Amino acid sequence: MPINPESGTPIYLQIADWIEDGILTGLFQEDEKVFSQYQLAEQYRINPATAAKGLSMLADQGILYKKRGLGMFVSPDARKIIFTRRWNGVLQEKVRDAITEARLLGLTEVELITMIREEMGGEK
Repeated sequence: MPINPESGTPIYLQIADWIEDGILTGLFQEDEKVFSQYQLAEQYRINPATAAKGLSMLADQGILYKKRGLGMFVSPDARKIIFTRRWNGVLQEKVRDAITEARLLGLTEVELITMIREEMGGEK
């Protein structure tokens, strides 16, 4: 995962997003240990407190849990929590934005659906 310090997104959020993406794609499994704040800090040359903030945020959301003395682990409900939040927030907002733009351009529903299918590699 590349960390982009020039991005408008804070580094701790980039770390949290990367871990979430890893959970969704299966890189990190339920009850599996994730990287420590020190491993993340060394790998990306960032302050350990910054890495800890990203990990703590995920723990606060129930995506990770801490085993005292062992580190942070993926919660059994992590995928569901991430999916629900992204479905209800990010994805629906992007769909609404796409529909608004399509209407401004005068596209029909069929044309918009065709574009979506093409982007997803489905039928035209």
